[in-house]
Amino acid sequence: MIHTLKEIYGAEAAAIQAERYSAAAAEFETMFGQPAQRFFSAPGRTEVGGNHTDHNNGCVLAAGVSLDVIAAVIPTDDGIIHIKSQGFPMDTIDTADTDIKDDEENTSAALIRGVVADFKRRGYNVGGFSAYTTSNVLKGSGLSSSAAFEVLVGTILSGLYNDFSVTPVEIAQISQFAENIYFGKPSGLMDQMASSVGSFITIDFKDPSKPVIEAIDFDFAKSGHRLCIIDTKGDHADLTPEYAAIPSEMRSVAQFYGKNVLREITREDVMSNISALREKLGDRAVLRALHFFSDSERVGKEAAALRSRDFKKFLSLINESGDSSYKYLQNIYPSSAPADQGLATALYLASDILDGEGACRVHGGGFAGTIQAFVPEEKLSVFKRRMEEVFGEGSCYVLSIRPFGGTEVIIK
Repeated sequence: MIHTLKEIYGAEAAAIQAERYSAAAAEFETMFGQPAQRFFSAPGRTEVGGNHTDHNNGCVLAAGVSLDVIAAVIPTDDGIIHIKSQGFPMDTIDTADTDIKDDEENTSAALIRGVVADFKRRGYNVGGFSAYTTSNVLKGSGLSSSAAFEVLVGTILSGLYNDFSVTPVEIAQISQFAENIYFGKPSGLMDQMASSVGSFITIDFKDPSKPVIEAIDFDFAKSGHRLCIIDTKGDHADLTPEYAAIPSEMRSVAQFYGKNVLREITREDVMSNISALREKLGDRAVLRALHFFSDSERVGKEAAALRSRDFKKFLSLINESGDSSYKYLQNIYPSSAPADQGLATALYLASDILDGEGACRVHGGGFAGTIQAFVPEEKLSVFKRRMEEVFGEGSCYVLSIRPFGGTEVIIK
């Protein structure tokens, strides 16, 4: 749970990151009038496989990425948590008060208080600290900046007051509790787990209260590829009905059989009654259910390809996942606005540039926002240039898979 800059970011980026941490330390001292004593980091995450499968108790492949939230920290003995995040007002939380505050819903203060509450509920120690945080995790990009912040707070409390005895899985569960109960967002566990554990992980949500998490030992830095997230600058406003329809339609197929989620039935159940399902629920619900089964099963194949170091097979499976999302899940453009097809345009451009190499797929919830691409290093400069010609300067983010989740950082 303690790593150096070189271990976390790689040798090439370590010097740049050292400047970033030094800047955070300087801001901390300006804010709190004393030097920071310790530093912490938690990464954003990317969904790699299993698009819209977690909410029906399926399987997901996710990974921590090189973008992160960092904190300069000093413990205090007054039981008060002060967190000043760059660009935002100071949050002040009394660790003795863990009551849910209605006026804190949808705020970072709610996340902090929720993390403290679940630490105490699980019997762990809590205490005060002052922190200055800064983030380069892109908001609205599907990289989950809120999960990184929650995991950061949990990692700080684990390090300062529990000798890092709180496991990464527990920190993820605590973070989800904070987001669900205190912040008011009914999110799944994938975001927090990928941020807390880091590297590639699979998550099986068959029992959501006890998800099965497996880490995958794969050094992405040696794959010869870079991970790119392309922001198509699509507007997420008014898309809530589009997102909500996916789990609702999937569950309607399960409910046809008297079940609650698709994980409780099989693909064969759907295929054997496809005519009746089409008549009652419509084609889209049936197709989305079939996507669920194929993409959830594909996660195991993707993990196996990584473990066997068959990166070519892995890329082929990523393309299959993207194809299934496009054809059957149908979350590439909103049905309410068929003229707005930024994701489809980005996928076409990516496929054209990659020309049979690498892989690309929708990233995250879909309909607007981002796509994901695994780009051969020799094509990276061309790929980035052409994507930014269409979607604007800075729209193509070049990332790497981070080998660690939430951690304390040694900056010297």
